[in-house]
Amino acid sequence: MLGIGLKIASVCVFVCMSSLLKASDGIPAGQLVFFRSFFAIFPVVAFIAWQGKMAVAFKTSEPFSHLWRGFVGVSAMSLTFYGLTKLPLPESIAISYATPLLTVVCSAIFLHETVRLYRWSAVCFGLIGVLIILWPRMSFFTGETEFGGDQAIGALATLGGSAFAAVAMLLVRKLVQTERTPTIVVYFSISSSLIALVSLPFGWAWPTPFQATCLVMAGIAGGVAQILLTESYRHADMSAIAPFEYTSMLLGIVIGYLLFGDVPTAEMITGAIIVISAGIFIIYREHRLGLARARARKASTPQG
Repeated sequence: MLGIGLKIASVCVFVCMSSLLKASDGIPAGQLVFFRSFFAIFPVVAFIAWQGKMAVAFKTSEPFSHLWRGFVGVSAMSLTFYGLTKLPLPESIAISYATPLLTVVCSAIFLHETVRLYRWSAVCFGLIGVLIILWPRMSFFTGETEFGGDQAIGALATLGGSAFAAVAMLLVRKLVQTERTPTIVVYFSISSSLIALVSLPFGWAWPTPFQATCLVMAGIAGGVAQILLTESYRHADMSAIAPFEYTSMLLGIVIGYLLFGDVPTAEMITGAIIVISAGIFIIYREHRLGLARARARKASTPQG
């Protein structure tokens, strides 16, 4: 129950972070990434120091792997944040649910993992849900002569961000085999902050006091949410807490309506239900496969 509570808390803080970024309207995506990454360092470092792990947090044997993970992470955040500025908050959240589906695809392509019919069927079913969400934003598909405007580009950018996030998940999966969790979190915040600075020459906006407050609070919220998420995995299995990621949809709909006047469409709700159903099925399937592997290892372990 503690693990589930921490997971739900992390989801709520992440949605608040997204809302703060969306509220700072007019700020370029690269600048959003910098503030999100740089100010996340402070709560993360404070938490690591409180745990007494500061001495080992910066020790790494994989500096280039951290840099590559940072590059992929910045690409994911840049596309996602750009889409966030162009789309209603609930739709941005719903499209981002494609990440676990695309993780299965990337695992099969890059890691050569065996993906059987059940999971492929769930992936295809979930991607149909993503298409239903995207469809109204694409004027090309609705009979108009030109491709959709900002919202269409924002929707595709969010989907692209989900694809990069899926690759980032695979990189983290490899890093955890040799690196400590505090090391991965710290180096990601540092590397993503430095990489985001590359966008500075392409035009950053001077934020108003309100925008600056939103940006700083978003960065701090991102760091706090990362801590809550990491701690949730200490108290419960990933398969047990992963479905609670989808509570962000309810919170996103409420915040989107109250703060931004976003009214969820029938297509968005229908597509989100399909994507969430596919995601939960994949989580359930991964859990069953994990139990099967554990039984196989136990059966093959020499006894006596």
